[in-house]
Amino acid sequence: MSVTLTAHLTSLSTARPYTAATEHPFLTAVGTGTLPPALLSLYLSQDRLYAAHAYPRFLGQLLARVPFSSTDAPDSPAERFHGDLVGVLADALQNVRREVALFGAVEHERAHALPSFAVWRERKATRDYTAEMARVGALGTFEDGLVFLWAMERIYLDAWNYVKSLLPDATVDRDAGPALLAVRQLVDNWTNPEFVKFVDTLADLVNRLAIAPGSPTFVHAEEIWARVVELEEAFWPVVGEEVVLFSS
Repeated sequence: MSVTLTAHLTSLSTARPYTAATEHPFLTAVGTGTLPPALLSLYLSQDRLYAAHAYPRFLGQLLARVPFSSTDAPDSPAERFHGDLVGVLADALQNVRREVALFGAVEHERAHALPSFAVWRERKATRDYTAEMARVGALGTFEDGLVFLWAMERIYLDAWNYVKSLLPDATVDRDAGPALLAVRQLVDNWTNPEFVKFVDTLADLVNRLAIAPGSPTFVHAEEIWARVVELEEAFWPVVGEEVVLFSS
């Protein structure tokens, strides 16, 4: 049996190691309860920008590139594929709107412990990430966009599963601080069965593109995967960054 494209991509040795994005020191601190609350607030403020602005725009650009054709019969493989893709993109838009609401709820419920998101300016890493999304959405092919979307979500799933593996037993939550309680909300959002199914469905769609190994599109998919790994690594803030940004 041939190896699927997504399995191939996740097996690659990228310029930046995969664990640099999925087991970043920020994530370790999140999972072990050593993350400064201000750094959690900084991260959430950046993820909100990504989710509220860049992600919906990217989904719209990808939706606009779905190669519908009036010559495809209603029961043809191409028409079924495009319909499945539209359904997944619609689900993704609903999911990201829920995430934006989650960020707002965390900010409101933990206001006594977390700095307001409004105190943070946009990080360069956030600008780089959202600019790359905009570039791929505007100039990339339909296949590029779908691979990029799956790559983002796959890395996020693995990153938050890593955090989940480090969390203390839930029985200690009665003595937990507000940061840990917020973290559990985030972990549930990005590791629950619905999110796992969403990522698996995206992988299935990528593999159904039937991109030929060694083709220019295949090579470009490898480049996209490596680039998203880099972007995800940079997206996690580092300890001390919150002090610099807060005082500047």
